[in-house]
Amino acid sequence: MPVDPASLTIRIHPDPVLRKKAQPIPQITDEHRAVAEAMFALMRTEHGIGLAAPQVGLSWRMFVVDIPEDEGQSVNSDPPTATNGRVVYINPVLREPEGAVVPFEEGCLSLPDIRGDVLRPPVVTITALGLDGRQFTQRGGGLLARCWQHEMDHLDGVLIIDKMTQMSRIKNRIKLRDLERGDR
Repeated sequence: MPVDPASLTIRIHPDPVLRKKAQPIPQITDEHRAVAEAMFALMRTEHGIGLAAPQVGLSWRMFVVDIPEDEGQSVNSDPPTATNGRVVYINPVLREPEGAVVPFEEGCLSLPDIRGDVLRPPVVTITALGLDGRQFTQRGGGLLARCWQHEMDHLDGVLIIDKMTQMSRIKNRIKLRDLERGDR
């Protein structure tokens, strides 16, 4: 069934689509391109830096990222910590984590008002397809690496609440309970 990109909305926990493992995209079509554009628009409206297809109700292995350069984020650092504009990742694979895992506060558009420390490696390498169907590989650090890992978790049905430190879970338990009850 075709997807109407204009009808896409950000799904909020406990929507079941957020817990499903997304399926690979066998062939990139105009539908995927249109959905990617709609995802960038939704992400921008909600002031996000990354958005995965399951977050808009599609069980596709695709996410979008746009991390602008600012204080501390640069496309010219080694490894880069920002994107050079908008990037679409289709059927991505993460590998080669580098460095000791470090805590950093994360939020999620599918978990409004919930923020907590998540432990992740500071540098990773990603291989994916772009909208043109060509494979590319990038190495990223800092916020970029964290964003890739966060979005990859979405493709596997994993949320930040599953990976938060115990203290962050405790801090968010009432907000999470309210969200699960539909009291937003």
